Amino acid sequence: MNSSQRIVVAATQITGAGLRDSDVSGFCFRAERAIELAVRQGANLVLLPELWNAPYFCQSQEAILMDLADPVENNVLIRRMQRLAQIYNVVLPVSIFERKNNALYNSVVVIDADGSLLGTYRKSHIPDGTGYQEKFYFTPGDTGFRVFDTKVGKVGVAICWDQWFPEAARALALQGADVLLYPTAIGSEPQDPTLSSVDHWQRTMQGHSAANMVPVVASNRFGTEILQHPDGTEKQRIHFYGRSFVTNNTGEKIAECADNSDPEEPVTIVTAEIDPEQNRRDRAAWGLFRDRRPELYQILLTKDGNM
Repeated sequence: MNSSQRIVVAATQITGAGLRDSDVSGFCFRAERAIELAVRQGANLVLLPELWNAPYFCQSQEAILMDLADPVENNVLIRRMQRLAQIYNVVLPVSIFERKNNALYNSVVVIDADGSLLGTYRKSHIPDGTGYQEKFYFTPGDTGFRVFDTKVGKVGVAICWDQWFPEAARALALQGADVLLYPTAIGSEPQDPTLSSVDHWQRTMQGHSAANMVPVVASNRFGTEILQHPDGTEKQRIHFYGRSFVTNNTGEKIAECADNSDPEEPVTIVTAEIDPEQNRRDRAAWGLFRDRRPELYQILLTKDGNM
């Protein structure tokens, strides 16, 4: 990367409204539309939401849905995204349901702007709650927290539930990430439809951004997805609230998508410019990393706070 190069990031959100669950081409078309719109606005790094190429299947436990997982090798979806990265000269971190022998992972494959594969991050923290039953499907990731050296800068990647853990953001910042990316699938809570986590969700990542002085990009799903009983009646629903956003290096939101569930507007994007060189200078001058005391942080390696 040229040290003076700026990163133009795009946060995207895509809805599955109006598509059949099995309409992979329809989901791909919407993702490609989001990438095209972002590139038109100057983006050289586009973040799609978590598991964007199908409905969010983790609302319930269905063993047959494990068949949706594919290896990274010879993956048709990844090859399709590689071609787009090359055509548009854009970095694409792509969320997939990954199969590796008997292990199934919630992963992001990072594709560089020339279409080359830079590697894979596997989701470390796996949630388990009503409507978000991911522990049934996903093995906890074994890659550790990874920063990828792309043609536009150093990109740190985490996935959805990872975004609630400050340790993950700090680990990525310590490795020199110029930007932290969080592809996401989060919305309403089926057990309590009155509960909204959206502001809490944003503030958590804004805090990571501010504490590390690194910009954050979060791309969420949006729209209502309904889980049905075998007889076609409704069992539960999740309204994914969108609100994808970008922060600057102080945690301030500088771009944000609306919560838009209109099937006539299935794709929404926002873009923002990041100046990694200036951010590095600001970070060094502020002294946050200079004044760290890692020798005092051993307690973080415990589960219960006892040394």
